[in-house]
Amino acid sequence: MALLPLPPVTRIGIVAKSHLSAATPHLVDIEAWLAARQVSAVFETDTAELMPPAAGRQIGVKEALVRDVDMVLVLGGDGTLLGMADRIGEAGSGIPVLGVNFGSLGFLTEVTLPELHRALESAIEGHAFLEERLMLRSLTRRDGRDFRRHVALNDAVITKAARSRMIDLSVFVGEEFVTRVKADGLIIGTPTGSTAYNLAAGGPIVQPTVDALLITPIAPHTLTNRPIVIPGSSIVRVQPNMLERDEVSITFDGQIGFELRAGDEVTVQRTERPLRIVKPSTRSYFEILRTKLKWGER
Repeated sequence: MALLPLPPVTRIGIVAKSHLSAATPHLVDIEAWLAARQVSAVFETDTAELMPPAAGRQIGVKEALVRDVDMVLVLGGDGTLLGMADRIGEAGSGIPVLGVNFGSLGFLTEVTLPELHRALESAIEGHAFLEERLMLRSLTRRDGRDFRRHVALNDAVITKAARSRMIDLSVFVGEEFVTRVKADGLIIGTPTGSTAYNLAAGGPIVQPTVDALLITPIAPHTLTNRPIVIPGSSIVRVQPNMLERDEVSITFDGQIGFELRAGDEVTVQRTERPLRIVKPSTRSYFEILRTKLKWGER
């Protein structure tokens, strides 16, 4: 997936991490900075609550933002950006996201606060580029009918309850049976999500622009159950082999989830539209790995 030019930006949606009072002075500054450049700012409802009242301020719920703006600016950590990315994916919207890091790690929100104005200026003037990131679409079928649909940027994770025994999952790619996994769980992830739960579970780091899906067992009972990387066009199906006492759940980007039942089948594949992330800097992915993870250091 190559870098693409960023279309003109005249209307920006702004979303801050919930209850992030440290963002207040930056939000006020951004509002004034954008107004001075004749760029409209639309503040997400909870984000506007962090700011002092102002006449004429445009406010909208997240569902409206993904349809009514040219770009979304996220201030927070990766979790805040993931929540917004999933809403963009659910809406099938192609609007890009620029993440500014208030957290401690920030693979997705890679822009730092000192870089904020420069990054915004780059986006508004059309000097920034877009990087496309593969997203996941999940469908859970229950009793022969479609039950739940979700979109995720990082991963869909099937896990056991804290006090349950390990779970038993049959995994298919398309119509072909792959393996039966006995483990604490299973991660179906994207390259973007390779540095999230996948990494903690011993999965590989995959450069985000690679067109691939990752299947990573969590604490497998069999040592030969190793992570595998498959083509991004693959359709992954997982069938839990459950007993009455088993407690199995599925979560999406750690944001939302539900319990699975015996007989359920989860299908995961890439979405038709990727997420588009604004890249205002020339900072490379490997530089981010070295900075955030101390990757390659002794």
